[in-house]
Amino acid sequence: MQFSPTKVYIEEEALSYPLTSRILEKLHDVPREIISGSQEVIQDFSQRKDPIGEGKRVMLLEVQRGRFLKPCPGTKNYLCCLYEILDLATNCNLDCSYCILQAYLNNPLLVQYVNIDDLFSELDRTLKGDRIYRIGTGELTDSLSLDPITELSRDLVPYFSHLPNACLELKTKSTEVKNLLDLEHRGRTIVAWSLSPDPIICSEELGAPSLEERLRAARLCQEAGYRLGFHFDPLIAYPGWENDYQRVVDSLFQAIDPKRVAWVSLGALRFPPRLGGILRERFPQSRLVAGELFPGMDGKLRYFRPIRTQLFRKVYQWIRERAPEVFCYLCMESPRVWRDSLGWFPQDNYQLRDLLARRCVEL
Repeated sequence: MQFSPTKVYIEEEALSYPLTSRILEKLHDVPREIISGSQEVIQDFSQRKDPIGEGKRVMLLEVQRGRFLKPCPGTKNYLCCLYEILDLATNCNLDCSYCILQAYLNNPLLVQYVNIDDLFSELDRTLKGDRIYRIGTGELTDSLSLDPITELSRDLVPYFSHLPNACLELKTKSTEVKNLLDLEHRGRTIVAWSLSPDPIICSEELGAPSLEERLRAARLCQEAGYRLGFHFDPLIAYPGWENDYQRVVDSLFQAIDPKRVAWVSLGALRFPPRLGGILRERFPQSRLVAGELFPGMDGKLRYFRPIRTQLFRKVYQWIRERAPEVFCYLCMESPRVWRDSLGWFPQDNYQLRDLLARRCVEL
C-alpha cells in the first residue's frame, strides 16, 4: 500500500521550488502548514511519547543548505568501499528495529529537500575527470519508498544515464518501482534491495514488504533492463538462521538472473551503543535485544568475530553455489574477517572502491 503522510510542513523558503509543488499536488488532501523554520516543530515532536514513530508519519519540505554529495562516514578501523552519498532526504517511513537513524538523526520527521536544481549543479561541478563515481541515495532514507510522492527517480535516472563516469544506486526495501520502468537508464542506474528472511522482516522491519514482494519488484526492474544489487545487511544470528538465510539465497536466484547482478554486500548487525536503549524501549519484543554484542574497533556493538565470520562464510558459500560469478563484498569489516570469510581481502579502501566502480561499467 502506498504511503501517505498525516501532515506536511513546508518551510517558507521551500515554497517557490517546483518539487514542492509536485509533492503538494500529489498530497492535495493531506493537511499542510507553512512554517518559518523547523526548530519549533522538531522541539514539539521531541517531547512526544514516541517522537521517532510519530515523526515517520509527517513530512517536512525544506531547502538543503549544505552539500548534497558527501562521502560515506565509514571508519578508519575497517575496510570501507568509499561510497558517495546523495543527501536528498532524511528518515524513512519504514520502521526497522535496528535502524541506526534512530540514534543518528536529531530530527524525527520525514525531511525532503526540494532544491534539486542545486543538486544537479553540484553534480555537474563535481563529476569530472576519469574517476568513476558510485553514488547512492539510500544512506539516510529509503531510496524509493516515497518515490510515488516525490517522483525523484524520474529526475535522477535520466540525469545519470548521460554520465560516462558515474552510476546511481537506488537502495530500498520497498516495491515502489513503477516510476522506473519506462525510463531511459542506459545501464547507469543500479536498483538494489536489502534482503532478510521473512521471520526477520515480520519481527524487525515493520511496514516493509515481504521477501517475495521485494524480489517481484526486482524482477520487474530486471525486465526493464536495470542491473541489480542486493544487500544482506544486517545479517542477524538467531536460532535457525542458517535455514532461513539459505532460503533467501535460493529465492533470490530463482527469481533473478545472476548475470544481471552488479554486486551483493554482506554486513553483520552493528549499531552504536545509544541505539541499544532506543531499541529496547521501542521494540521490547525484538530478538535483537537478546543478542550478545560487544564494542568493536569503531565503538559500535557487534557480534564477536567468529560469529560474524560464520555468518559471512555460510551466506557467501550459498551465493557461490547458486551464482559463482556474482561479485560479493563485506561492509565495514577487517581484512582478517574478509580473508577468513571470502578467502581474500582488498589491499585498502581505494582498491575496494575501484573494484566496485568497475562493476558499474563492465556489465
